[in-house]
Amino acid sequence: MPKSFNHLWEHVIDFENLYHAFREAQKGKRYRWESMKFKQRLEDNLIIMQNDLIWNTYVHGPYRQFYVTEPKKRLISAPSFRDRVVHHALCQVIEPIFENRFVNETFACRTGRGTHAAVMQVAHCTRRARREWGNYFILKCDIHHFFPSVNHDVLKEIIRRQIRNKKVMDLCDLIIHSYESAEQDGIGIPIGALTSQLFANIYLTPMDQRIKNKHHVKYYARYMDDFLILSPDKNYLWDILGDLECFLHDELKLNLNPKTGIFPAKHGVDYCGYRIWPTHLKPRKTTVKRAKRRMKKLAMLYRDDPSILDHAKASLVSFMGYIKHCSGWRTTKAVLERAIFIARAKVDTIPF
Repeated sequence: MPKSFNHLWEHVIDFENLYHAFREAQKGKRYRWESMKFKQRLEDNLIIMQNDLIWNTYVHGPYRQFYVTEPKKRLISAPSFRDRVVHHALCQVIEPIFENRFVNETFACRTGRGTHAAVMQVAHCTRRARREWGNYFILKCDIHHFFPSVNHDVLKEIIRRQIRNKKVMDLCDLIIHSYESAEQDGIGIPIGALTSQLFANIYLTPMDQRIKNKHHVKYYARYMDDFLILSPDKNYLWDILGDLECFLHDELKLNLNPKTGIFPAKHGVDYCGYRIWPTHLKPRKTTVKRAKRRMKKLAMLYRDDPSILDHAKASLVSFMGYIKHCSGWRTTKAVLERAIFIARAKVDTIPF
């Protein structure tokens, strides 16, 4: 039986913890109206928040919702700044507990285990698999509508295996129930909340442990709901796939995406924005196309508004930061060819 933790509430409501949560919530949002308003009466706001938590009068506010279209259309549900501070205060206390339960091959929303760490892990696995087996196969899985499909009751049960403190669980329950998908009550966690990132990793930890402990998979990586397994035996991967489909459906109330499949390693693997082979990495074609369109659009806008040059520089630097992790000189050249901005009789080339 997993170890559970009880005396946690005192740490959640501690004023220093709340202040540190404010500092974390403020990162990247220092000059937004909500953040500046909260900071104007910082001590009073933190004391009020602390009292609301102590006396069980804290009420989670509504989410601000909007869509993003890159890399694909998603509904983002962002909590208010005050709720964001509470999310940070909770995660700072309970995240280290669950961190010890996560398998090493799990990435996303973990310190030092972001996108590039996941890519390097997969590249390392492909190199070792080729040395050990020669030819091998890749099982690549994706969970269908993962965030909108998370079952609240299942999530709370998994959290309670580690957290026994009633007040901490009451706060977890409040945050979990503050959002529901439009399709069904008691289902879904918002994309855009810090707690959702932690809850997502917690929710899929039983699957990680099943893959590692029951199937003894050697080469495995998961980035949020996108995961893959390497093996020289195609039939073995089909057996694992069948078992995971049943486990996800019966235990976690989830379904795999129809695009899930098994394919030879010679095709490479599209993962976390890169195409990965044992010998090299390449940029994802869709990412390159978006970068070309973006630079072309910015060049057209520059003709009438030269002030966007700084924005164009930032966009190009972002792309260069992406491309430096893979083999993409020709790709870089193709994008740079669109980085020429003409305004009236003046020609500016973005320095790099």
